[in-house]
Amino acid sequence: MKTTKEEKIVEDLINKMFELAGHDVTYDIIKDRVDAWYTDWTMTVEQHEQWMEWGAEYLRKSLRLRKEAAKKQMAWFALNYGLKFSDL
Repeated sequence: MKTTKEEKIVEDLINKMFELAGHDVTYDIIKDRVDAWYTDWTMTVEQHEQWMEWGAEYLRKSLRLRKEAAKKQMAWFALNYGLKFSDL
């Protein structure tokens, strides 16, 4: 099955999120889950900020978005699929 550009972007963003958070999890592990899988793991605030910066730059390059549009898209993605974050 051929993956679309959008599916590839989602996979890359999720894989990078888990990588930066230090979890040995990939998109392939969670892709078929229908529960709130993103609540099973956490990341620090610093890791979240790193991911947001990386993701916005990745979206800028991949989708040819302006900086503010990429940040906004990344914020929506994090709201829907981002891991919980805390420094506790």
